[in-house]
Formats: sequence, C-alpha cells, structure tokens
Amino acid sequence: MTVRTRFAPSPTGYLHVGGGRTALFNWLYARRHGGKFILRIEDTDEKRNTEEAHQVIYDGLKWLGLDWDEGPDKGGEFGPYRQSERSDIYAKYLARLELGGHVYEDGGAIRFRSPRKSVVVEDMVCGRIEFDMSNPATHPDMTIRRPDGSWIFHFVNVVDDIEMKLTHVIRGEDHLSNTPKHVELYNALGEKPPVFGHIPLILNHEGKKLSKRDGGSSITYFMEHGYAPEAVVNYLCLLGWSPGDNREKLTMEELLAVFDIDKINRRNAIFDLDKCFWLNGQHILSMSFERFVELAKPFVEKAAIAYGTNESLLAALAIVKPKVKHLSDVPDWIGFLFTEDFSFDSEAVEKSLNKAGAAGRLQALRTTLVNLSEWTHASLEAALKETATALGVKTGELVHPARVAVSGRSVGPGLYEMFVVLGKDRTLARFERASAKAAA
Repeated sequence: MTVRTRFAPSPTGYLHVGGGRTALFNWLYARRHGGKFILRIEDTDEKRNTEEAHQVIYDGLKWLGLDWDEGPDKGGEFGPYRQSERSDIYAKYLARLELGGHVYEDGGAIRFRSPRKSVVVEDMVCGRIEFDMSNPATHPDMTIRRPDGSWIFHFVNVVDDIEMKLTHVIRGEDHLSNTPKHVELYNALGEKPPVFGHIPLILNHEGKKLSKRDGGSSITYFMEHGYAPEAVVNYLCLLGWSPGDNREKLTMEELLAVFDIDKINRRNAIFDLDKCFWLNGQHILSMSFERFVELAKPFVEKAAIAYGTNESLLAALAIVKPKVKHLSDVPDWIGFLFTEDFSFDSEAVEKSLNKAGAAGRLQALRTTLVNLSEWTHASLEAALKETATALGVKTGELVHPARVAVSGRSVGPGLYEMFVVLGKDRTLARFERASAKAAA
C-alpha cells in the first residue's frame, strides 16, 4: 500500500503556523514511507476564493521546502484539487447516501441520519477513543448540504479523502471531535476510513490557541522577518514532537531520517518565538555561505543597496554571516560598507570618538596604516597592536574609535575584516572624517 497524505487548507490569505506544521508532518510522513503528499484547496467559501489567497498557500509551502506530488497547479490522477471544482463529484456521493436511506431533507437542507451507535477511532497519536453517538441532543444529525446548495465541510472532506485514496489523515486535535462524524459517513458509503492521527494544538503563552494577533502566528511573518526556512521547519517540528535524544537543532535531512509519528506527544505545544529566533541564529551560523547568500540577497535587493559588483557583495556578506540572526537585518549590517554617507550613532561617538585623546590616537593609527604595504587581516591587526604599544595604551583604545570611524557604530563585523572589505583608501578617508568629527 502506497502511503498517501494530504494538506487541505482553506484559502484565507493567511497560512497559520499550525497549518504549516500540519503540512510538514504530513509531508514528512509521506516522504519517510516513500509515499505521496497531496495538496488540496478547500475553497467552497466563495468570498475567500481568490488567486491571491491561493498564492499565499503555495508561496508558504514552497518557502518551507514542502513540495507536493499532486495539487491544483500540478494536476494528478484524482483531481480536480480545488473543492470549488468538485461539485459534480459531491452530488454523486450524495446520491449514494440517498440510495442507502442515510439522508433526509430538513427545511431545504440535507441532513445525514446518524446510526446512533458508538464509534471507535484508533488514532496514531491519541490512541483508542470510543465516541458515544447515541444522544441526539449532544450529537445532532449533521447537515451535509445547505438550503442554498452549498456543501458542508464534513461531507466534502470525507468524499475528497475517499476519492483521492488517502491512507493517512494527520491533522490538528481540534478536528478530533469531528472524526466520529466522518467515520459514520465512511461507513454509510461502504468505504474504509483512513488511519487518523490528531496532533496537539499550538497555544500562546497565555494557554490560548495561537491566533492572528500573536506574533509569529503566520508563515508569512517568518518569510518577511528574515527567518531561514530550515530553522522554521526545525522549530515547527519541535512543537509537539521530538527526536527523543535531546537534540533541538536538526536539518531537513535529519528530520526525514528520524521523524516518527509515534514520538508526537499529546500535550499542547506552547509557541515560543524566542526559541525559534535562537534556532534561526544557529541555522544561519552553520549553513553554507552559498545558502546564506541565496537567502540574504533578496533582502539586500529590496533595500536597494548599491553594492556594485557581485564580488563586492559577497565580500561584505562573508564578514557579517557570523553575526546575523535575522536575514532581514543584513541590509543594516552591510549598508554602511557601500556608501560614504552613513550616519554616526551618537552614543557610540560620545563613548569612543569624544573620549579624551581619541582623535590623536586615530591619527596615529592612520599614520601607521598609510605606510602599510600589505592590506590583510594579519598585517592590519599587527599594525594596530604595534601602534597601541607605541602609544602605551590598550588595544581597545584604538579598536573602539576605529570601529566607529569606519562604520559609525560600536557593534558590527570584525574590525580588520571591515578594513579589508573597504580597502586602504576608503578606510583612511573614513579615519579623516572621524578625526574631524572627534575634534569638533
């Protein structure tokens, strides 16, 4: 049996992190077992049925690295993959229920007649659960088609899963209460239900379900705020799952090798943006330089930094990579390297350039550097230390004002790395500008 899983979002223009995690778990399960991952769009709500809303889903999943084998844009044997295009299929299944005497009309709506029996669900995550469906007061007959002819989620969801040959349905625990209703429909249609797995909810720090008001609740947030996709995938996996060996940082390859649905726990997961931020820094630090450039360059382009040649940009990115925690911060980290019209941080100026004797020490360092024949990290570091010794001061008395002189700030890339990227002439010119500013 080929494993077939799916992600079936509604196009709301907002891909929730919970949806992203559901897609990820289904994708991992399918890939781990050599199966197929299907994307289906549940767009029966015409008010939300726009191409822009669909695109948010496609963009978010692609950004996470979750490719699908069948879907609206790819087609497949069991399409169409948008519910708005499947009404004829639903009508055929309704006819099957009518033929079996499982439905009745109620005020223009079509309702499913519950058999009023207990339903047992063997859930991959929650275990064996028995649902008592005998009381119509607590479990009324569900509507499957409204008076206006539109279809209800429960019915079309089941029909689509049958038609698309789904073997496993992994979804949020908020759908657990719907499952016995779905099983009743499967039974009435004479179809075998898929294997269900209901994963824990994602809550905010107040213990409430994560909503649009919470920071980081959408995949778009991470895309716009400079998170690496691999870091977000890593973090989403840790929301209710762990590899069981106390590891926290995992690559996609490692996740594919160790992901096991048996290790999903029942406890609701607490969303912690600080933890995701930490993981992001770890992934950026360990990723290849080529990958860093690939992820950082769109933010540089968006900021319209006039970096000149690609070689110049690569040199700048190389010296900031160890420092960057958010890719969206890259323009700020490198912008000053490509313009002489950069601003000076007033606090940095006061602390370093306006310090007694700073201007004189800068001039002494400049004199040393003017006569330097080799402009490398090693030669520059040696020159600064020799100047500090000659002046009888600690190296910090030169490092701090020199940093402010060439960058306008007190924190940034390594000092000697900045000197190398700027080159001799531009570095010395910036020393002149800073000395004048200090003297003033």
